[in-house]
Amino acid sequence: MKPLAALALASCLLAACARKAELTDAELVELRAAAAAAPQIQPAAHRGPPVAPGPGGTARFARLVHEAFSQDQALALARFADGFYREPANEGFEATLAEVERVLRGAGFGAHEGFALEVFETPAARPAWTPRSARLELVRDGQVVVLHAFDAPGDRDRTMLPAGAPSADLEARIAVRLEDCGPGSALLLEPGLRTDLLRRAAQQGAVLAIAGELASYNVDPTGRDRHRDAIGYRSVRGEVPLPVVQVSPRSFEALRAAARERSSRVRFTARVETAERPLRTLVATVLGARDPGLAVPILAHVQEPGACDNASGVGAVAECARLLAGLVQDGRLPRPRRSVAFVFGHEMAQSQVWLERSGRRALAAIAADMLGESRAETGAEPLLERAPDPGALKPLPPDFHTAWGAARVSPSDLRADGVALIVRQALSDVGLAAGGWETAEHPFEGGSDHVVFLEAGVPAALVWHFPDWAYHTSADRMEHVDAGEMRRSGAAVLSAALALADAAPEDLDRHLRSAKLEVDLRVATASSAGDEDLARRWHEHGDGVRQWLRELCLGERARLSPGAGSRSGGGS
Repeated sequence: MKPLAALALASCLLAACARKAELTDAELVELRAAAAAAPQIQPAAHRGPPVAPGPGGTARFARLVHEAFSQDQALALARFADGFYREPANEGFEATLAEVERVLRGAGFGAHEGFALEVFETPAARPAWTPRSARLELVRDGQVVVLHAFDAPGDRDRTMLPAGAPSADLEARIAVRLEDCGPGSALLLEPGLRTDLLRRAAQQGAVLAIAGELASYNVDPTGRDRHRDAIGYRSVRGEVPLPVVQVSPRSFEALRAAARERSSRVRFTARVETAERPLRTLVATVLGARDPGLAVPILAHVQEPGACDNASGVGAVAECARLLAGLVQDGRLPRPRRSVAFVFGHEMAQSQVWLERSGRRALAAIAADMLGESRAETGAEPLLERAPDPGALKPLPPDFHTAWGAARVSPSDLRADGVALIVRQALSDVGLAAGGWETAEHPFEGGSDHVVFLEAGVPAALVWHFPDWAYHTSADRMEHVDAGEMRRSGAAVLSAALALADAAPEDLDRHLRSAKLEVDLRVATASSAGDEDLARRWHEHGDGVRQWLRELCLGERARLSPGAGSRSGGGS
């Protein structure tokens, strides 16, 4: 079929669908064939269920948002944040929040009516910790080799100090095993910074613990072995019994080799400062035109010393706030029916703060974490993580779990809402606007702000990138950030949030057709695998999703209950 003919057929089918909420199997076959023959309809490549084409839902926003997104401004803010080792309430955290606030105020937040800017202060769980400098030297055969050092907040080796580590100034012999520890020794820790090992080493007289652990996914996929010079980002909590330092795998091997020579020693200095300071959460809100008390929060955590994680998320989400304010103020986009909030703070804590202190109810939430990974440099792909659904019980193609690993999910944990479907639409529509974008999705795994909302009964999803070999290491720096990826990811997050906050009756047709496409795929896959129980759960989940979408788009006419998704697939 020629593309124009296919496009015409698809248009006819869309017109027919406008008169009814469901498609017959025959119509689905025709629609799929039309879409396949007319790639200009949907050029994005998504590893997951397809979405129905159409003008509703996220298609109302994706192209405009993508065009308005300034890569330069988003990248500049990410670069600013990457200049600091950001831990809760420390100097880098505060400096980054101040810069985000400056950008938001420049966009009219806090100055124009309907554009709120709030700062919530809550007690910090521990003193704010700011690293100033550190240096680790290996003294061997009269030669002094600097293994790692940093003297400024933006220096690459800054993660050699685990968050919470104390100051130090010492020299010690090297011990490979715990039983070799004695007064004045430095223990090479395997595995990692375990508190029980730190205590036992201190009891035996060790004055320093040295770790070089990386996760299994921290392996450079390009074959250039860049991970061998990467220092893991770790933390120590509570009363630390002795100074600790992280080193790269290459340095750890050098220390292990040097330990065989009794004359070899290490010199270590570290300077850190702590301060009693409240934890701040910054929230910018575009107030809704009809129901400003009902909001869709977008969460971008500030802490952690990485460029991708999460300076890229901070930069992209702040740019989303700036551009949305501009589009509404210029009249290019109507104010959404419900509010959209942009939240910046400490991961997990910021979500709890918003829920408890914002004075608004959450319709749904989107966590924006690690939005800017360069696929060429990191190997990471853009991902949608769904809330617990039947795929979390048993993932079947096209589902897969990332290297992060599956979360423990029981049938009673399953929820049915349309947030993942709407984010999936956004990925597709932004891909169309960008001229193509390869994305994927996976079942629930946890580990970011969406978990807090899910536990509070609020539908939520995560947009992120993985597996990134540099994740939580000193290698997570600006050369790994792709400004175009920040733009695409940010546009998808904001388009999805707007489709939720501004959901209207005319969106329902596309949502329901997309839901049917997913259910058909899921049920057929489960049945082919011989798992009729899973097929039943997907049927029930689809019913719940469709009802939630009706309530979202039709409001009181469908007895909308804000902030609570439908239960699905419960029971044993």
